[in-house]
Amino acid sequence: MKEAILQKDLGNGRIKCGTCLRGCVLKHGQTGFCGNYKNIKGKLYNIGYGLVSSIESRPIEIKPFFHFYPGSYATTFSGWGCNFICPWCQNWHLSRRKPNPSRNTYIPPKDLVRKALVYGDDGLCASFNEPTIHLEYLVDVFTLGKKYGLYNTAVSNGSLTSNALRKLRMAGLDAINVDIKGCINTYKRYIGIPNPENILDVARQAKQLGIHVESVFLIVTKANDTEECVEWVINKHIKYLGVDTPLHINRYYPAFKYDRPPTDINLLINAFKLARREGIKYVYIGNIHVTDFLNTKCPKCGKVLIYRTNYETIKCVIGKDNKCPRCGERIPIVGYCRESSRVII
Repeated sequence: MKEAILQKDLGNGRIKCGTCLRGCVLKHGQTGFCGNYKNIKGKLYNIGYGLVSSIESRPIEIKPFFHFYPGSYATTFSGWGCNFICPWCQNWHLSRRKPNPSRNTYIPPKDLVRKALVYGDDGLCASFNEPTIHLEYLVDVFTLGKKYGLYNTAVSNGSLTSNALRKLRMAGLDAINVDIKGCINTYKRYIGIPNPENILDVARQAKQLGIHVESVFLIVTKANDTEECVEWVINKHIKYLGVDTPLHINRYYPAFKYDRPPTDINLLINAFKLARREGIKYVYIGNIHVTDFLNTKCPKCGKVLIYRTNYETIKCVIGKDNKCPRCGERIPIVGYCRESSRVII
């Protein structure tokens, strides 16, 4: 348990949490929506601090990050709980369970960083459940990871506040993947967030702070797969993140409480084509068996620069200066590309 970094005393024993956009206001003894923040005698504490639900060494591409140290590996970890209630959550066994200090395993930041070094990984990645609701733990882990030369990344629903984002950046957050759940109606009906543009604005702020950003649009059957919703997401991606920011269009599969059939492949391909026509230079399709949509191509001459399969980099044609060897176009990639050297653990 650790005192929350971002909290505001509202008087009469009430505390407002400043970690995510929900801004839970809690009386003494109350716990926030995510289950990790609790008002204890007029102070807000993260009661899930260091309670880790999973640790794995994974390729960076599986996050997915395609333009951030391609071919590298990250020690990926998660906690418990979430501030969203997506009925199709693939990791519901983690996200829909609240932290329990009497049952969950506590792993100090130094031990987590030590695991990354033992694995021989290049960095750290907070993922699986919503990582930013563990703000205090991430700040400590990322700060220590930087001291040992590790990069720091997060896979997020983008619901953190501007203050939380700045705290993570100061601690050493290098890259964030933001999941765009759909259009306004999707968020209202399934997530309980009235204005998703607040999330997109946080992603834009991340870019302004020098954090590498990529976005994911999971197209879910009968939830956000209408032509109007797809167009909305693509247009907002361009407005807030620009045409150079990679967009991953992923296929949904039934999970948890949502049993609609998997996303139609043709719908995914049409969304891909629309995003390219609208000017997004780097568009990918994930969670399908066709690997052609995983490769990075030069937007100027069309040459394939990075070949991928099964969420790994198998061939790098691009030079260490991240320029296309055919036409000289510079590709926005952080770090240099290398071919994956080991099997997924």
